[in-house]
Amino acid sequence: MTHQVALQTDSQSALAQIKGTPLSVGSGFTGVGFRHVQFYGAMDPFIMVDHYTMTEPTFGAHPHAGLSAVTVLFEDTEGKFNNRDSLGNDFDINPGDLYWLNAGSGAIHDEAPRKGASIHGLQIFVNLPARMKHQAPSSLHVKQEDMPTLKGQGFRVRLVLGQSNGVETDAASVWPATILDGFADKTSVFEHRIQAGFNAWIYSVEGDIEFHVRGEWFTLHQGESSAIVGTEGETVTIRGKSPSSSHFALLSGETINENFVQHGPFAMSTQQEIDEVVARYNAGELGSLV
Repeated sequence: MTHQVALQTDSQSALAQIKGTPLSVGSGFTGVGFRHVQFYGAMDPFIMVDHYTMTEPTFGAHPHAGLSAVTVLFEDTEGKFNNRDSLGNDFDINPGDLYWLNAGSGAIHDEAPRKGASIHGLQIFVNLPARMKHQAPSSLHVKQEDMPTLKGQGFRVRLVLGQSNGVETDAASVWPATILDGFADKTSVFEHRIQAGFNAWIYSVEGDIEFHVRGEWFTLHQGESSAIVGTEGETVTIRGKSPSSSHFALLSGETINENFVQHGPFAMSTQQEIDEVVARYNAGELGSLV
């Protein structure tokens, strides 16, 4: 399905609590999904986030272009997630890891659980500005042990990528982004300052959470998310609302503010570019797996 996207941010509508759409593919993939059109432009630069569990190979080799396909595995993943792509990579992603495939002008990708594995995580599509959609693809693998952990009263937050509270990861993505994977209880005082020129997207993975921004508290029940327009560099405070510690994810990225056309795993600036990359894929010009 092709979507012509004209960005027009409505910050009040964006702060609405959006429930994920149930997903089910084959017998080994279930989850909930969120799409940028649900957030009135406030999800920019993120196009899509799927929260999923995968227990067997599901999608097979598939193409991407004009965006980055990002995998974040939660710590409770069991077993290994095998990654192969047309950049020549063939290795396992372990629990807690991140893999960022910057597809650029085009790449072929496949991820599949090793036998007996149960993969739990997020699949994220990050848009690229027009000037980067035709660049050569690249990749980034960040291991769990290389991710800083932020700890304080009532919270433990993994800094998967980017920066928060004066801490910054050694690894940097091709497009500026911060990814937080955290746990917070009712006593939590965790704060994250949204960088100027960035938006943020917050999701309640397990349990209920509350977040405070612009002088108001908002509640997210399990499986709900909100987008925050943070162009003024605002601070968001997060605490749990369940009897035990609640699990949340926060994504924040520099806004692109460009219209684009999405066609499945492709995100280009015009329909003509979509047609061109589809033709290149059909001709076998996006590469092959190792």
